[in-house]
Amino acid sequence: MKIGVRILLAFLVPQVVHVGCQDDGAHEACVPGFQVKHYQVAYSGPIQEGQVLLQVKFDDCAGNEDVKFEVSDPGFHVDGDLNLVSQRDVPHRSPVLFIHGLSMHAADTAQVEVTGLPVPSTQSLRDILGLGDSLLQRSKRSLLVPPMVVTENQRAPFPRIIGRVISVEASRNHIFRLTGPGADQDPKGLFTIDIDTGDVSVSRSLDREAIDSYQLEVSTTDFAGNLVEGPAILVIIVIDQNDNRPIFKETRYTGEVLEGSPTGTTVMRMMAFDADDPATDNAALRYNIVRQSPANPTSNMFYIDAERGDIVTAISSVLLDRETLPTTTYELEIVAKDMAGSEVGLTGTATATITITDKNDHAPEFTHPLFEAYVNEGSTGVVVNLTVDDRDDPATGAGRAIYSIINGDAAQSFEIHTNPDNNEGMLSVVKPLDYEATAFHTLLIKVENEDPLVFDVGYGPSSTATVHVTVLDINEGPVFFPDPLTVTRMENIPVGSFVASLNATDPDILQIQGIRYAVLRDPAGWLSVNPVRGTVNTSASLDRESPYVRDNRYTAVFIATDNGSPPATGTGTLVIHLEDYNDNAPYVVPSVARVCEDAHDMNVAIVGGRDKDLTPNAAPFKIELGKQPGLDKTWKVTRVNSTHSQIMLLHSLKKANYQLPLLITDSGEPPLSNSTEVKVQVCVCKKNKMHCSSAHSHHVSLFMLLATLLLTLLCL
Repeated sequence: MKIGVRILLAFLVPQVVHVGCQDDGAHEACVPGFQVKHYQVAYSGPIQEGQVLLQVKFDDCAGNEDVKFEVSDPGFHVDGDLNLVSQRDVPHRSPVLFIHGLSMHAADTAQVEVTGLPVPSTQSLRDILGLGDSLLQRSKRSLLVPPMVVTENQRAPFPRIIGRVISVEASRNHIFRLTGPGADQDPKGLFTIDIDTGDVSVSRSLDREAIDSYQLEVSTTDFAGNLVEGPAILVIIVIDQNDNRPIFKETRYTGEVLEGSPTGTTVMRMMAFDADDPATDNAALRYNIVRQSPANPTSNMFYIDAERGDIVTAISSVLLDRETLPTTTYELEIVAKDMAGSEVGLTGTATATITITDKNDHAPEFTHPLFEAYVNEGSTGVVVNLTVDDRDDPATGAGRAIYSIINGDAAQSFEIHTNPDNNEGMLSVVKPLDYEATAFHTLLIKVENEDPLVFDVGYGPSSTATVHVTVLDINEGPVFFPDPLTVTRMENIPVGSFVASLNATDPDILQIQGIRYAVLRDPAGWLSVNPVRGTVNTSASLDRESPYVRDNRYTAVFIATDNGSPPATGTGTLVIHLEDYNDNAPYVVPSVARVCEDAHDMNVAIVGGRDKDLTPNAAPFKIELGKQPGLDKTWKVTRVNSTHSQIMLLHSLKKANYQLPLLITDSGEPPLSNSTEVKVQVCVCKKNKMHCSSAHSHHVSLFMLLATLLLTLLCL
């Protein structure tokens, strides 16, 4: 917006104007702006550069800091003493000047009228304002539309005039129109304009926090609605009032500071928000601590930066000792006040909770220099709990303890761990102790913290302790050696044969005790044991092919019992590796074969030998026709390899089932033979399907073979 338009505000705002530099009257309350709105200066000849015309009276009610002035004629300016001064030689001057004053707290315009010009002016208002004939071509400049201001939260009565729009083409045939948001658009009806005078009025109270300014358009039309002037922009600024109190985003804030921190250490920042205009004191916040709880050792342990809201420590680092303070948590009540903290400012409140955190400035110390423990030999588990004192926070690494065994456990029979519930050291036996070997152990234990100590604190003698562990003697069970005991025996040895001699000893070497043996687990029931000597003999035949044997091994378990009080037992395992004996005859697989009666291939099937025994009592096998006479006229058996042979037909047979006798022999010493039969089904084959006889098989007898041979000869 051009300067010449902006500075017309005071001229257009209705108010009581006193001519001749008279004050508007005394007021109990300061009214921001020009205290005199209308000035007159008598013309006394051409104005020289640097000449003072008059002194204006302007007060923004806040000390006039950063006030800026604009004059409608660039040949003039207002200096720091509020003097209107010429910046160059001016031979003559228009009869009217406008001065616009602007600061964070006020925006106002004053009018200066120059009287006694040499030649009476016959210019119209259009000419005075320097518009000339251009008005006819540039209709927007025909309207003088200064910005207007309205204070929010005004009270009735309404409407209230807030300014005036001046038409250079003033005519009774023209009327003013106001359009835009706030007039004929939402929010409708806030502003109206007098169609005859151009007075702009506000119709109800405004809220700057909802809308801080409005931009409307002003124009003039004739009675027929034809546009005459404009449209021109009208800016209405809503002036802020202090109607919003500061609000903290949260009601409670939390912060931490390490004990021993130097004075001035920043703990946290408090932040409040004020919805009022940030360019005014209405939103200028100041922070203050109004309460500290508890208030000792001093009520001023913390300080808050009034403008930034930073809470810092005000107590000395020596007094900021977590272990000597009455509490580790302090609560501060913080107040934020607007109006830069003045008495009339509005306030908001929040609570800051500050925790004094721990640093590792105290070494843990054992509550006793010596601890004692008693443990039964052969047992494991926790034997004693070691207790320590640590003034640091047990919930942090500065207070949590770590224990270690630094001497006396060469065999690594002990371990120590921290109990997370009470910070005690739990000393455990992880390898059973032997009373007969060592009845007394002395351990040296050290305790440290998870976190390192501060540089000026170290671990002292109290951070180590001695533990005496006494091993108590108990009656231990006999121990077998070796365990397991492994022997090798041939299967099928005679019943009563010697198998092994068990050896169990009593670890209680300081006591003389007897030992008796018994069978604890013998799955096949093959063994017996002498209860005194521990000799094991067979009570049944050993069979390598038994289902109780795995990988040629048979396993039995024996128990030894001493005569202590109470008696103690021990177990030992006997593993018998069984050697194979040729006690299983071989057999032929498969037991059934099929062949087509009109097949050109006379090969019937390939059969193989099987044997439960092991090499050399199994393969190679000899497979041949049975001893019945005449079989070799129809059948032939040919060896394929060491385990399989080929059965062949020497001529075709009719559809029927035939039982072919075979004899299979293994390679054992002595060898075993087995007479067996293979069922050969001669079938009718059509379209890739075999139709076999379901009747009983025919045994291949001499009569059948002769009949078949005779029938074959006749056909020839």
